Amino acid sequence: MDLEALEAVRTLKYRYFRTLDLKRWDEFADTLAVDAQGRYGTHAVGGPLALDGRAAIVGFLRENMGPAIVTAHVANHPEITVDGDTAAGSWSFEDTVIATEYGVLIRGAGYYTDRYRRDPDGQWRITSTGYERIYESSQSLADTPSHQLLANMWASGDA
Repeated sequence: MDLEALEAVRTLKYRYFRTLDLKRWDEFADTLAVDAQGRYGTHAVGGPLALDGRAAIVGFLRENMGPAIVTAHVANHPEITVDGDTAAGSWSFEDTVIATEYGVLIRGAGYYTDRYRRDPDGQWRITSTGYERIYESSQSLADTPSHQLLANMWASGDA
């Protein structure tokens, strides 16, 4: 078993989620192979998304997950197999999304299925990623009168 590659892939997926949530788009882009495929699906945006290529994936997320969308992803239970310079993985995840302009809280969970490749520069990158939802729920924050967003790193006045 290639423990170094296994740990590199695990770290890669954690970096994918961290840079996504922090909207560090250049760093996020580097988690993806140039020819990456993204297969995402959510009822909140109306259905499945098929994005082909790093530029398409990053462009869509940059455009649709700006400062008014606060996200937090937690990934667990990785099952990763490494075969030379390629790997495959499955991850349990939970996500929370606060759409501040719409006053909506979305929560969900599911399983990501990924493929990875060690590129010629020696860095592991995601070549395909997508998930199957276990559940997704949406709640109007207007229905929760006591709800307050006490901190938001993208809102003026919050650090």
